[in-house]
Amino acid sequence: MQLKPMILGAALLTSAALSFPASADQLAEVSTAFRWMGRNDRVVIDAYDDPKVSGVTCYVSRARTGGVKGTVGLAEDKAEASIACRQVAATVQFNGKLPEQEDVFTERMSILFKRLHVVRVVDVKRNTLVYLTYSDKLIDGSPMNAVTAVPIAASTPIPMK
Repeated sequence: MQLKPMILGAALLTSAALSFPASADQLAEVSTAFRWMGRNDRVVIDAYDDPKVSGVTCYVSRARTGGVKGTVGLAEDKAEASIACRQVAATVQFNGKLPEQEDVFTERMSILFKRLHVVRVVDVKRNTLVYLTYSDKLIDGSPMNAVTAVPIAASTPIPMK
């Protein structure tokens, strides 16, 4: 009996059980490369509402791999992503106290351990929410990242843990 396949299988099951996909609304997609079989390569734009900050939405664009592997979910998407978060309501409301830094969205980018993350960082001094997007992988991540900020009105202090 080989130990490596058993460890890999256990790690895969644990990863699947502990990770919850982000709830995103796909707004658009544009084709970037034609594929003879399966979907084309494309760039998608998704909207993520911050679950703890009502009135803030993050828009993330990223590459999605097509072809047969991409169509059935076996392709690994590129680590490049762009983010823009904005106040989309007249007022921002907080659903509880926020930690100084929190991974607020995560979504699978490949079948094996690659994930897209959106992290919220609170800049208390400037009363601003800063959002960072990056991807990681079990062995090595990517230095590719993007950052955006949403200033909060001085009359609405950000509640901290």
